[in-house]
Amino acid sequence: MVAPSLLLLADARFPTGGHAHSAGTEQAVAIGDVRDVESLDRYLRARLATTGRTDAAFTAFTCRMGSDPNRHLIDAEGRRPVGWGLTPSDLAATDREYSARMPSPYLRDASRRLGRQLVRVASRTWPSAALAEVAATPGGPHQPIALGAAAASAGARPVDAAVLALHHLAGAVATAGVRLLGLDPIEVAAVQAEATETAAATALVDEPWLVDDPAHLPASGGLLTEILGEHHGSLDARLFVA
Repeated sequence: MVAPSLLLLADARFPTGGHAHSAGTEQAVAIGDVRDVESLDRYLRARLATTGRTDAAFTAFTCRMGSDPNRHLIDAEGRRPVGWGLTPSDLAATDREYSARMPSPYLRDASRRLGRQLVRVASRTWPSAALAEVAATPGGPHQPIALGAAAASAGARPVDAAVLALHHLAGAVATAGVRLLGLDPIEVAAVQAEATETAAATALVDEPWLVDDPAHLPASGGLLTEILGEHHGSLDARLFVA
């Protein structure tokens, strides 16, 4: 049975500011890479297979840490008995690793804005020590890290958190496609469903978040996405933040 809290966290109406982000779709439309349902499908699948896989792994990794019931227990030799827990040093390392995978300063800032918004509302909905620790990240947590902590607080498993990350990315791209190009929302919904299912079946099959060091998490990305994101941030007129 799916927990009601997970349905709420996956709901686009959950107030986290995601409606103002297009996951790069606005600039992809501007340069002509996305112009119809077929090209939107290609763009979405590419994002899910690259940055989407990285985001999903970081989200699940953070969820796994935040879900560790023994995160505050230390044995006689200074080691945590199960996993590594969600500690300030763990979070700092995870934050550095995710930042290194996002070259664009503008997109890093946008990610932290999304993270701050998500932590704010999740802390009211599912208050937890994990969310409090993530909220203390200097500058605010990146969105996947915030999502992982929120998922853990809502009772999700790491794999649930990974699927949520893919769902959020796909939802941003699909919504932007409808708003920017006036595409048929039914066709776009079908594209979103199939692309997300394919991504979940392939990108997550080896559970890439099952590592001890965040440096070993996936680093798939898209250089053009970063370049276009930086350019997008310089525009005076735009519909989406990023």
